[in-house]
Amino acid sequence: MEEEIKGEPLLVTEDVYLTAGVHIGTQQKSADMKPFIFRVRTDGLYVLDVKQTDTRLREASRFLSRYEPKKILVVSTRQYGQKPVKVFAQHTKVMVIPGRFVPGTLTNPLLPTYMEPDVLMVTDPAADQQALREAVNIGIPVVGICDANNETRNVDLIIPANNKGRMALAAVYWILTREFLKLKGAIEKDEDFTPTMEDFEASL
Repeated sequence: MEEEIKGEPLLVTEDVYLTAGVHIGTQQKSADMKPFIFRVRTDGLYVLDVKQTDTRLREASRFLSRYEPKKILVVSTRQYGQKPVKVFAQHTKVMVIPGRFVPGTLTNPLLPTYMEPDVLMVTDPAADQQALREAVNIGIPVVGICDANNETRNVDLIIPANNKGRMALAAVYWILTREFLKLKGAIEKDEDFTPTMEDFEASL
């Protein structure tokens, strides 16, 4: 039986979230992320509430699906986020910057890397702070995967999740891709989405 949230089943079973470590936070917590923390483990790691992660993934998918894919920019400076964002972009046709974000990409029209997105998604607000700052500068909304220790003041839509783990990031982007494609009408049901979470996983 699938676990339910407010009458809606989870996007994937709780087991999938837990196996991928989506709920495993950090040993520090920010005041911003307190509402998303479920408990603290004996080893001092903060555990995120996967039911809230699920709700926010649903909201983020709906929010992003209102935009043209070519006006959505997804970035990941973090190594383990680079493959998931690339695979996300392959399937959804959004713009993507895996790896280094060149300062001025959103603010300096003279740069060869210049882009004009309508919305930014960051894999980690701390690691992707340059992109985040520029999005705030030009006044576009930001969706962010936020871990227990992240500051979230410039993130408009928070997805509480482990944004450092290889499997966790693969799971988050896999779910987002599937939901985005359903909302865009590219696929009808979950079963039509053939890529696996492993396809999104960065190699070790």
